[in-house]
Amino acid sequence: LRKSQVQIPQCRIQKCTTDFVSLTSHLNPSLDGFDAEFCKALRAYSGCTHRTSKSCRGNLVFHSALLGISDLMSQRNCSKDGPTSSTHPAVPIEPCNYHSRHQHQATLPGTGAELPRPNYLFCGLFGDPHLRTFKDQFQTCKVEGAWPLIDNNYLSVQVTNVPVVLGSSATATNKITIIFKPYQECTDQKVYQAVTDDLPAAFVDGTVMGGSSEMRSLLVVEKSPGCHVELHAAYIGVTVVVRQLGHYLTLAVRMPEELAMAFDETQDLQLCMNGCPSSERIDQEGRLQLPMLGLQQQQQQVRPGTATAQRGSTFSLESASSKCREQLEVKDIYFHSCVFDLLTTGDANFTSAAYNALKDVEMLHPKREHWHIFSRSGAQKSSSAAISALLLCLLMAVLF
Repeated sequence: LRKSQVQIPQCRIQKCTTDFVSLTSHLNPSLDGFDAEFCKALRAYSGCTHRTSKSCRGNLVFHSALLGISDLMSQRNCSKDGPTSSTHPAVPIEPCNYHSRHQHQATLPGTGAELPRPNYLFCGLFGDPHLRTFKDQFQTCKVEGAWPLIDNNYLSVQVTNVPVVLGSSATATNKITIIFKPYQECTDQKVYQAVTDDLPAAFVDGTVMGGSSEMRSLLVVEKSPGCHVELHAAYIGVTVVVRQLGHYLTLAVRMPEELAMAFDETQDLQLCMNGCPSSERIDQEGRLQLPMLGLQQQQQQVRPGTATAQRGSTFSLESASSKCREQLEVKDIYFHSCVFDLLTTGDANFTSAAYNALKDVEMLHPKREHWHIFSRSGAQKSSSAAISALLLCLLMAVLF
């Protein structure tokens, strides 16, 4: 009778994970001391999993957590020995920190249990241009002129695209305007604007933050002068990355889903949310019924002031693929976009654009298993002839 009453210890991996999230959700990667605090939290997470290991044998979530901890320890160069964070930190509620507000609201009274952490969305734009929507759809579009990427109650992002080569429908981004809308006492409206050869380290009013210096609810952080700027809006949990590579700009955005969805019917034209209009699509989801006449490497007239470094130069399919392989090891959609851009423009800077676009995905996209996107026909399994045919079809659509 006593034997039947003995309770088997429950696997507490969910509690370990919840504690780790609460220890790290308020940390800001752009601020000093982030790595040290993150490593403390990782060691506490590791210790918690060790204590519950006997009751978690065969639990897939547990074993996935072990792999994740090991991976993060390696990425952040964390030592296995060292101080750990308290598993019950007294973190005060910060009204101008989205993570702090959500953590407080999600705690169930009297139980200490927490609801699932907020879901995040990712959107990116780079190259000719290639768009990755909030729904992880990948599109290649024309969209010449000014177009809204995001337009909700908290954030507006607009890009301006210009033709890359005369006689081609391919465009690239030369201007980005980002509007952070006023939010309670956290920030007044702030506007950030970048144009080719002018990637400022401040908002248009000359300031580098919104709200008070103590709150640090909105920051402009210059990572590399003239090349890489990040905007961290802690009050809405948003990170924006703007880069200049060659003559054109790239953009990546991470935003909580509940805030991204806060818009009405008058704001439905958002490329990040709904993708490009069908009339603006070049790829048509990769299905182009065009005759395969081969690609003639034409001497293309380049607009003054654009692609000057590659004026008059061309890539063959083989040389473009070789160039892209220098930085992109996986033959996913980013690799094929790189090849497409080189064939279209002859501008080798688009290789770095594709490479850094993928790096931004790895930094901001919440789901690692979704980082790489492969064509529907299976990019890794397709023959080189099929891949070449798709790229050439896309290129024919752009040039003709």
